[in-house]
Amino acid sequence: MEIVRSHRQIAAEAAAGVGCGGGAGGLPTYRVAPQLEVRLEEFELFAIDRLRVLKGIADGLSRGKRPEEMEKFVKELWKAHMRHQDPTETLNKDIISHFVLRLVYCRTEELRKWFLSMETTLFRYRFRLESPESQRMLMSEFQLPYKALPHSEFEAVKDKLSQVARTIGQSAAVESVFFKVPFEEVPDLVASRRVFLSKGYAYVAMSQVVSLVVTQFRCNISKALVLTNRKWTATIKEQEKDRLTPIVEALSNAYFGPDYSQLRENHHLKHGGRMQFGLFLKGAGLKLEDALAFWRAEFSQKVGSERFDKEYAYSIRHNYGKEGKRTDYTPYSCQKIISATPGVGDHHGCPYRHFGEDNLRAALNKMGISGHPLEEIMDKVKNRHYQLACTMTFEAEHGVSCDTGINHPNQYFSESQKVLKAKNSNG
Repeated sequence: MEIVRSHRQIAAEAAAGVGCGGGAGGLPTYRVAPQLEVRLEEFELFAIDRLRVLKGIADGLSRGKRPEEMEKFVKELWKAHMRHQDPTETLNKDIISHFVLRLVYCRTEELRKWFLSMETTLFRYRFRLESPESQRMLMSEFQLPYKALPHSEFEAVKDKLSQVARTIGQSAAVESVFFKVPFEEVPDLVASRRVFLSKGYAYVAMSQVVSLVVTQFRCNISKALVLTNRKWTATIKEQEKDRLTPIVEALSNAYFGPDYSQLRENHHLKHGGRMQFGLFLKGAGLKLEDALAFWRAEFSQKVGSERFDKEYAYSIRHNYGKEGKRTDYTPYSCQKIISATPGVGDHHGCPYRHFGEDNLRAALNKMGISGHPLEEIMDKVKNRHYQLACTMTFEAEHGVSCDTGINHPNQYFSESQKVLKAKNSNG
């Protein structure tokens, strides 16, 4: 990306399908990297927001959400992290963030595989939300060589199409547009027996063309990632070593969830995050007066001091037993945190339970954990032994055994303090 044109100019061109792979209906195809002015702050923040969407998709898939649930979930994720009041700014952010992350995730086979899978899934559900006319335009955008089935041929196979429709719980009466394509072009539809096959061809309904488009999209992005990696290795990494390279390398290790980076970034946390983090700080020894000062310093940057005092200070005092029933609330245990289900836009929970695999690996690497200890931890996570994984993380991080096991975040904190104090005393 070069610094040659304004955001609004590139957005206008993208909306018209010019230059940077803007698709129909505001859904870009990301064929060509845009040449536009991007401030370093936007370069990073736009990418982080898109990563939140992709990470959310990964988590949704890992939890076994059904396709109809995923469609709604992806729509909510996109609205929470990528929308802007100005549609042109939303399109800018969409295009810029994709190409930034393409640069970030092109550098290893593992990174490319994850990015390709998540971007393809995102495109699939965004395509489904487009109007039929926009979907047809996107088919043209990808230059798919398929034309709607002629009426005479449709009538010849209509009964067969109806039989397939009934087996999958649909009505063939409302499906009058079909495409005849080589069966290998739609392996997902063939595998799930959702299309009529005849003489090596699959008859794909208009409502199913997402499979055709997504196959082409995935192919394009896969090739682009390989080419981007070559450019990164050959020129970009060295040329941008003092400017972009540190940001790119940091973004590839970015992880989201119960790390509360959102508090520093956006000066806000939703209720669940405020409760979990606030009570943890209380358990760690933070006094009420200091807690109020801490949260006011962060939140007032976004909502102002007056609104903070009216809407947020009460709940902090309530946590300390100074309001309402005067209950002295205690920090959440591991079991309570593990059993919780953070929603869209939330940033609390258990990293072993609620992180995707790539994000958890990145978090552990950032703590200096790799090799055999890392794989043992990941094995515990895969088998849903989240507290054992946490205990093994503590042992790997500090180089000591923890026979009692970790059962509480504040226990992890206090035991870590003991280890660090002992090391300082011996040093």
